[in-house]
Amino acid sequence: MTAPRLTRAAVAAAGSPQVAPPVRIAHIGLGAFHRAHQAWHTARADDAWGIAAFTGRDRRVADLLRPQDGLYTLVERGPGGDRFEIVGSIAEVHPATASARFLEVFAARATAVVTLTVTEAGYHLRPDGALDLAHPAIVRDIGALRDGQPPVTPLGRLVAGLAHRRGAGAGPLAIVSCDNLPGNGARLRAAVLDLADAALLPGLADTASFVSTSVDRITPHIVDTAAVEAATGWHDAAPVVTEPFSDWTLSGEFPAGRPAWEATGARFVDDIEPFEQRKLLLLNGGHLQLAFHGLARGLDTISDAVADPTCRRALEGFWDEAARTVGPEAESAAYRSALLERFGNPRIAHRLTQIAVDTVTKLRLRVLPVVRAERAAGRDAGGALSVVRAWRHAVDAGVLPDRAVSSAPGDALAALVSGLARDDAAAIRAAGQRTRVETPG
Repeated sequence: MTAPRLTRAAVAAAGSPQVAPPVRIAHIGLGAFHRAHQAWHTARADDAWGIAAFTGRDRRVADLLRPQDGLYTLVERGPGGDRFEIVGSIAEVHPATASARFLEVFAARATAVVTLTVTEAGYHLRPDGALDLAHPAIVRDIGALRDGQPPVTPLGRLVAGLAHRRGAGAGPLAIVSCDNLPGNGARLRAAVLDLADAALLPGLADTASFVSTSVDRITPHIVDTAAVEAATGWHDAAPVVTEPFSDWTLSGEFPAGRPAWEATGARFVDDIEPFEQRKLLLLNGGHLQLAFHGLARGLDTISDAVADPTCRRALEGFWDEAARTVGPEAESAAYRSALLERFGNPRIAHRLTQIAVDTVTKLRLRVLPVVRAERAAGRDAGGALSVVRAWRHAVDAGVLPDRAVSSAPGDALAALVSGLARDDAAAIRAAGQRTRVETPG
């Protein structure tokens, strides 16, 4: 017997009404991470806050979720079993090309929050953190914005939305970056205003606040439709599998209001830097160390790598230095213990190839801050530099995925050290020189 498709009408007919909440949030980047985190928190916080979700680029997820009225199943996969939950906070689903609806939602007085999960590369920033105005996608968007045509990058869409909202007199809202960038709110604000100025749309600074966040929930690319159907009786084409752990820290103003996310465990702070550094360096930087070493040793997942003695020693060496960089305020020792448990969960198949993409950008954000801090303190940064050596070894061994390095290794190394102090750049260059490829074992 074929299982019924997960829709609001079908769930209501089964005795559990799922009414679409009114749209008050717009989101860019309709991937698994958003649905495992912001959408899940919103569903638990308040049923009066619905999300109009737009894909970042690819329309595939929108095509899967639209027939389900935005409903999906969240699977919390712990070491001992699964927990299943239908999430109903996404009220509308659209592809990135739905420009007219995006502007309409953005300019609506009821819309109070805009969130983004578009990955670090989606911001098109230079190594120094400023917007890359020479990037071809940004150049195209500048022309489109000047001509009144739909832009395609997330930043271009934000500028168009802010200009449209200002024209509608709808008042300020909050824009919340949920990507792994340090100071992501401030960086996003600077990039949006630079793009607006370049597009001859100045004066958008007062149309929004920019909230910084640190988001922490491991969400691998797993679509386990069979497990969902067996456990719930629903056919769900777009379930999300994630770990039980979830952490969300936010800092900034919400001029038009927000959901009661603190009721679901979110943390609001004045100084977010220790929390974002803890997550960015220990979790994300640790992932890179395990990915590069693990792939070179023929391993497949994070749980495989953390169980391997060689990978584990490399991880601990990097973590010792990263914890000093983070500082004592973030309680890194307890966080490291929790990370080992999370990394060791064999039922979360977090593939090393999923982590080892866009590696130059990730190394700059997740490892080089440790190199700089350690060397500034008079130490050799051996643990952090070992990540760079493992990266180059994996490049030379040919074990990284296609999207790991977008240029020749020598050019990638030059990009990695661009803008660094001379001595730091020299140390990183030395660590990243071509290595002898050994047989994994």
